[in-house]
Amino acid sequence: MTGMTGEKTVLITGTSSGIGLAAAVAAAQAGWHVVATMRDLSRGDALREAATTAGVDESVEVRRLDVTDVASVTACIERVVADHGRLDALVNNAGAGHLGTIERDSVEDVRAVMEVNFFGVVQTTRLVLPHLRAAGGRLVTVSSVGGVVGQPFNEAYCAAKFAVEGFMEALAPVVARFGVRITVVEPGPVSSEFVNNIGLDVERLSEAAGPYRPALDAYLSRLEDIFATAQTPAEAATPVIQALTAAEPPLRMQTSAWARDFVSGKLADVDGTGVLAMTGEWVTGEG
Repeated sequence: MTGMTGEKTVLITGTSSGIGLAAAVAAAQAGWHVVATMRDLSRGDALREAATTAGVDESVEVRRLDVTDVASVTACIERVVADHGRLDALVNNAGAGHLGTIERDSVEDVRAVMEVNFFGVVQTTRLVLPHLRAAGGRLVTVSSVGGVVGQPFNEAYCAAKFAVEGFMEALAPVVARFGVRITVVEPGPVSSEFVNNIGLDVERLSEAAGPYRPALDAYLSRLEDIFATAQTPAEAATPVIQALTAAEPPLRMQTSAWARDFVSGKLADVDGTGVLAMTGEWVTGEG
């Protein structure tokens, strides 16, 4: 990559499990020095064990970073640059899921989802960009197919991911003038702790859904079927590493054939009729 000499350093957020953990190990295997960050350092054992098993533990250092806390983000980035003299890439992976619909949710619920999934990305990106410009580096953001296709009972989550996609698409040509390449990675279903971390109590959620309960139950039934054939985190992390290492990475990368088909259907659906027909079936049990 332009302007890079010696060992490349990548900072990855949200590495305690799932795609972030897998990407941290894979990046180290690809020759990067990895600063693997997480909000709660007590959850770092799984990553350390995986790095040791892969023989890359000396290339992976675990640090604390909470993307919703500007002081935490600032301190982490400053320390990384002070210790390593450079920062060549950022992988925005930290995120949180949420299921609900706006009449039954609060505006505070939506704000909380946006804070982690959108403003956390914005703040971390903003503070890293001077270092990426200096390195001619890479900015990779893990979004979701939910950043392209709005899905029932995911209004807050999809809104945040749509915002991330628009933010990165708008930023890409600006920073490309300085040699910084942006890629958005769009996973479909992934078998990881991400779903568990939603804290989903299906029975309580259904009981609280009021008039939306039949639609929610139909959607949850479909969700179980989708996640029965989910990708592994390692499979979903592969495009992240490709985006870090390819000479000319694309703006968008899907993590599976399923994700590509799902996203391409939306992009070809100019008036939205096809998407609404599809997602409408999800809440009637007919799909």
